[in-house]
Amino acid sequence: MTIKLYGIKNCDTVKKARQWLEQQGVAYQFVDHRADGLNPAELEDWLERLGWEQLVNKRGTTYRALPDADKAALGPDTAAALLLANPAMIKRPLLEFDGQLHLGFNTELYSRLFNIS
Repeated sequence: MTIKLYGIKNCDTVKKARQWLEQQGVAYQFVDHRADGLNPAELEDWLERLGWEQLVNKRGTTYRALPDADKAALGPDTAAALLLANPAMIKRPLLEFDGQLHLGFNTELYSRLFNIS
């Protein structure tokens, strides 16, 4: 079973998630949005399954730096193009495991997912 963790390698939360997975001996594949790019088909799947409201990180510096017109136009029809152009705007980390998507890092959730006490 493939476990994928998506994010940006210099993000503190992604670093914590990666460190936790490694300490627990959980094998995973890390995909860096910035270095590896985004797969448009995967992004469309995420948007369909999670919704653009959950996937877009409005607290980050990338979002705050957007022109007001882009922020005002953000919605279901524009989110994919905006995220492809600005992959750092995706909430992170995004964990794909056992057919499920999980946003953010939470040790309790990860412990439950991987049956670690």
